[in-house]
Amino acid sequence: MKIAKQAARVALLSTISIASLGIGSMAVAQDDAAASANDEEVIVVTATKREQTLEEVPVAVSVTSSAEIERAQVRDLNDLQTLVPSLRVSQLQSSANTNFIIRGFGNGANNPGIEPSVGVFIDGVYRSRSAAQIGDLPNLQRVEVLRGPQSTLFGKNASAGVISIVTAAPQFEFGGSAELSYGNFDAIVAKADVTGPISDTLAFSIGGNYNKRDGYAINLADGSRTNERNRWGTRGQLLFQPSDSASFRFIADYDKIDENCCFVGNVLDGPTGNAIRGLGGRVNSGGINTYNEYYNFASTNQIENFGFSLQGDLDFDALKLTSISAYRESHALTNADSDFTSADLIGQNLGDVDIKTITQELRLTSDFDGPVNFLLGGYYFKEDIGNKQALTFGRDFRNYASLLSGGAYSGLEPTIRALAGLPAATATTQFGAQGQGRFEDWDYKNTAWSLFGSVDWELTDRLVLTGGFNYTKDKKNVLSNTVTTDVFSSVDLVRVGANAGIPATIPAGSFPGQTAALFPRTTPCATGAPTGTCNPFLGLRPLQFIPPFLNIPNAVESGRTNDSDWSYSVRLAYEATDNINVYASYGTGFKATSWNLSIDSRPFAADFIPGSAAQFPAPAASAIRTAAGANLPNNLTTGTRYANPENATVMEAGIKARWDNVAFNITVFDQSIKGFQGNAFIGTGFVLTNAGKQSTFGVEFDGSVSPIDPLRINLDFTYLDPKYDSYVGSAFGDLSGRQPAGIPELSMTIGATYTHEMANSNALILSADYHHEAQVALDDNPANNRYQREVNALNASLTYRLDSGLQVTLWGRNLTDARYITTIFPSVAQAGSISGYPSAPRTYGASVKYKF
Repeated sequence: MKIAKQAARVALLSTISIASLGIGSMAVAQDDAAASANDEEVIVVTATKREQTLEEVPVAVSVTSSAEIERAQVRDLNDLQTLVPSLRVSQLQSSANTNFIIRGFGNGANNPGIEPSVGVFIDGVYRSRSAAQIGDLPNLQRVEVLRGPQSTLFGKNASAGVISIVTAAPQFEFGGSAELSYGNFDAIVAKADVTGPISDTLAFSIGGNYNKRDGYAINLADGSRTNERNRWGTRGQLLFQPSDSASFRFIADYDKIDENCCFVGNVLDGPTGNAIRGLGGRVNSGGINTYNEYYNFASTNQIENFGFSLQGDLDFDALKLTSISAYRESHALTNADSDFTSADLIGQNLGDVDIKTITQELRLTSDFDGPVNFLLGGYYFKEDIGNKQALTFGRDFRNYASLLSGGAYSGLEPTIRALAGLPAATATTQFGAQGQGRFEDWDYKNTAWSLFGSVDWELTDRLVLTGGFNYTKDKKNVLSNTVTTDVFSSVDLVRVGANAGIPATIPAGSFPGQTAALFPRTTPCATGAPTGTCNPFLGLRPLQFIPPFLNIPNAVESGRTNDSDWSYSVRLAYEATDNINVYASYGTGFKATSWNLSIDSRPFAADFIPGSAAQFPAPAASAIRTAAGANLPNNLTTGTRYANPENATVMEAGIKARWDNVAFNITVFDQSIKGFQGNAFIGTGFVLTNAGKQSTFGVEFDGSVSPIDPLRINLDFTYLDPKYDSYVGSAFGDLSGRQPAGIPELSMTIGATYTHEMANSNALILSADYHHEAQVALDDNPANNRYQREVNALNASLTYRLDSGLQVTLWGRNLTDARYITTIFPSVAQAGSISGYPSAPRTYGASVKYKF
């Protein structure tokens, strides 16, 4: 069956390639609601860093116009996925944590050291981390989603794709717009922008946005609301055009977020739930889709983004030189009640992340009359990240641990302290005391540069061969200063057992029927085990949540990585007729090393062999044990410090056809990533690993038809067949051959827009779209396969547009109030319980906009 399936895939790719020799974009340009399908405006995109029409550009790209975004009431990139089936966006534990996934590939939100697989660019400037990508934008022009590896032109962090956001440049004619929207949950959205000339050569634009909404989720402990919106921003531009051959565009922006986010609900109330109730705490058992839960304090999400960029374009007849220089900063302060109960188990989970980024791009593009044209460029990237994290125990943690251990956690404390040589306990040093925890301070420096280029060779008037390359050099330096104050987690329970007189070994034959040697000090006690044959203290080891940390760099681990990569692409594009374009391509992509900037960063197994010096046999020698000597932290385990680079490949073919009333695009692809960087949460921390290989075969289609002039119907769907070809060392064991979680086999959006022209050039516009994602497992852990997600969302709007520039819109998103779980994870420090993030409820409202 597998051979037949692979043969069918190759045949399908070959058929499209031979029949059409390659296809361009899968995107269908969407016109403004005022225009009919016959008069659809030509959309110019910059997907290949050249200005080309959407019909000409030979890559898989979806373009969402400002008119579509306005009709669908898309507030941010999270809403965009209902219009682009190949894109999935997930907001996680805070407003600063958002994952972008294209064709089933992507990660990078939960840890600032993890490189994203999907690059986000705003007006040509790279936004390196999710905290800097999610703000609302005024005067949005279009959003381009490039699917598949784009490293040839976009560099190291585009192994899954690129999201390119384009805003309107200043104009030399005075104009602007103002919009005010009000919806349920007291949602208020206000936007305004104005543009115009300062002189014959200098134009300006300035815009601002405000987005405030009450939370739709309720904290049952005090009645407060979460999942609110409280955001604002401003953006100013200057456009200087001293001549027809020169232009300079300066952009400065600032945005701020200060909101209570993000709601987490209980999916499975496991065995620890009774211990929480025993403390007087509450859990809303299985109540995730009610948007109700118990927390003992509100979350903090304070995020600031600002930056400056300057783009210069100089035309020298057949050559164009472009320079884009940018400086950006992002500051995110977050805190959350991460046990998601009203018991005070976690006192704080504080994050303070500062990101400073400098980028410089320089490229030269030709526009010769002859058959050969080229693009050649260079890119420089420098980023400094300061990452401070703190997680501390709350006032109930000690009693919680004692309940879970049947009283042993606190009851055995005097004995354990005496055997471990610890002083008598005080209120602040007793096991599990409030305020104990981990305090992390990371310094991360990344410098990268790349050279890139492409050559287009017109073999005939209709047939173009394109080759592209990218060489990237990436260096990272990481330094940590992490301190842990969890007294109990620093105790070597094997040594405690030894000091209690438990023997290191019991030779075979010491007991009747004993055929093998026993090692009591490292053997937890089972029910009925004879005294002296096991270590009774090891039963408390699962409560050692925050063991001491080995900082980097150290005598063995340098805290440095140095990567380099050649990426390339080859594409053949053919204009079969004036209405049909086809293409076939092969390309590679690259994502640099990702560092684990968290308490879960641990030495590689090659550098360290865990174990207590009191055990028998003694741990084997290892580089870290030898170098650290007596200073080796107790209970140190192995894991990963970083995940090695990803290397992506894609084989793609497609057809793009367009007539007056019908247009469609089909892309067939086979994409894989070797060394895919997986970051899985296991309840007490994240495990960062490399998969051997993850691959996806897929088909993407989008099309539109206008059966009558006022009506246009759109259909977009994506079929994906993903799998882990090899993933032996995952957090959940060997996942080889399994389907990755969260990637639906079928995603689809069908929509229609009806424009009724009225007297005096007024119009009534009705628009609706339905988005569906097939049922899919939510978690890679095979034990949680029963938790599934299926998406069915209906959105609609009705707009009355006046010739004067005034328009009034009634709108609704998720009109059927469909509720589903977007993500699940093991509840923090609550073994056997599961928490998750729910989808947003129905929202609706009205907006008034005036364009002048």
